[in-house]
Amino acid sequence: MTARPGERTTPQPEPERLQKVLARAGIGSRRASEALIGEGRVTVNGEVATLGDRVDPSRDVVEVDGGRVPLDPESRYYALHKPAGVVTTAKDPQGRPTVAELHPEGPRVFPVGRLDRETEGLLLLTNDGELANRLTHPRYGVEKEYLAEVEGDPGPEAIRRLMRGVELDDGPARAASASRVAGSKGRTAVRLVMTEGRKREVRRMLAGVGLPVRRLVRTRIGPIRLEELAPGETRELEPSEVAALYRESGG
Repeated sequence: MTARPGERTTPQPEPERLQKVLARAGIGSRRASEALIGEGRVTVNGEVATLGDRVDPSRDVVEVDGGRVPLDPESRYYALHKPAGVVTTAKDPQGRPTVAELHPEGPRVFPVGRLDRETEGLLLLTNDGELANRLTHPRYGVEKEYLAEVEGDPGPEAIRRLMRGVELDDGPARAASASRVAGSKGRTAVRLVMTEGRKREVRRMLAGVGLPVRRLVRTRIGPIRLEELAPGETRELEPSEVAALYRESGG
């Protein structure tokens, strides 16, 4: 399109060789990226790529083994171990600690969903709005796993109710899976896997079957696990982990 007199045009980025883009995204060296292309494991906009292909990182969708590769050099992806007592907001009018104080330096990132103030565990941070939506919208069905320490000892019927559905004031809530892990001295550890994230949903479900929560930790989001990350610490996700998150959320 020809610009009108006096009108500035924004130069369009030149397409780049696919293996260069993959290497910059952290998938591997250029030689390793060329091998992936040669094996037919890379697609561009749904078509199997070939050596010599060029892509526009701002527009083209590149996938390796079915998982999308983040091409924007400004995109950031982190796992954070949120401590208890920290609120999942940028600012708090009551002056309580916020996750914004734990964000790594660099481009601004945002929490993917929320954990209530007393819940601990895995929280993802990113500036990739599409991935954030995929991870939080119930229709994508991305699993979130929790480990709860509860008062009492749930019997088989309580576990069945958690999976069958517990009626809450905002509708029934169901766990994709639930199991008793261990217990002693009137307290029990219960593992639950959820595919939605309503406010304080896990706490309300457990209270609804007579198991008040003493401590709640989120241990997994999709393929990403909390593992040895200490409270308050963050780590950058590997490109393969980002691709796995896209793959688990349907692309």
